[in-house]
Amino acid sequence: QVQLVESGGGLVQAGDSLRLSCAASGRTFSPYFMGWFRQAPGKEREFVAALSWSGGITYYADYVKGRFTISRDNAKNTVYLQMNSLKLEDTAVYYCARGYGPASVPAGYNLWGQGTQVTVSS
Repeated sequence: QVQLVESGGGLVQAGDSLRLSCAASGRTFSPYFMGWFRQAPGKEREFVAALSWSGGITYYADYVKGRFTISRDNAKNTVYLQMNSLKLEDTAVYYCARGYGPASVPAGYNLWGQGTQVTVSS
């Protein structure tokens, strides 16, 4: 059974960087979308970034565009989310997901990781 396991979360200060990883056990990512979502306390899960199965097309939410970068390493079955210039409002549990799309909505994914906490302090 395929599983997604996120790692790399932690407590950082505003302006710092973090890189999240999502490792998949089992089959490769092809032909799925791979996405990152986040959920802050009391809020709905929201889209952060996604990339196509080939890695050639990427999608970003406006509020992370220019600061976050999604990428993949097929040899390691791992997807990354590089987060730079972190802001207080980036604090959330970050989830990795796999699905057929649409890329920017949770309903487009049918496999989720357990999440990793990212906390940004002032």
